[in-house]
Amino acid sequence: MTDHETNETAAEVQVAPHRPETPSYEEVLFYERKPAGFWVRFWAYLIDLLIITALTSILIKPAFALMGLETTETSWYAPFAIMSAIVFYGYFVLMTKFFRQTVGKMIMGIRVVSLKSNHLSWTTLLFREWIGRFLSVTIWPLYWIVGFTPLKQGVHDFIADTTVVHEESFRKNNAVKKRTDGSGLHETNMV
Repeated sequence: MTDHETNETAAEVQVAPHRPETPSYEEVLFYERKPAGFWVRFWAYLIDLLIITALTSILIKPAFALMGLETTETSWYAPFAIMSAIVFYGYFVLMTKFFRQTVGKMIMGIRVVSLKSNHLSWTTLLFREWIGRFLSVTIWPLYWIVGFTPLKQGVHDFIADTTVVHEESFRKNNAVKKRTDGSGLHETNMV
């Protein structure tokens, strides 16, 4: 076998086992999903609140009216308030578990992702949608921190190690990666 440029045989060409002149780390460009900001999440949440209000008005109010129970009590422990809360939290937990997004998020093109695994476990969802959302809904300024964190996370996202990302938008990021030792034949130029 011959090298066509220098006419040297393959036995004469030696490959250095280690190239000390190359750095052990290289900068790599990669694309990651773009985090969804405050306003897109806010509009998705408003859409979800409209859907929850509709579900409550269609399912719970007629049932309470048929049983002759009061639906206008304002205390949090009233039967109507408890049933409304079950619909509210059930909607967010079940939609996020099975679709990774609620209807509002579907319309806005965003979805919930875990920062630690590829799927959302029931424990993660219950912490995010029940405990975290209760804190965010109860204390409104806690929800506003979405606009000020690097991954656009709210308190409920921090509790569950999740974030909300755009489905079709990506952002460029640079990272430093350890160079793999080898012959260099498998290496490609990353753009």
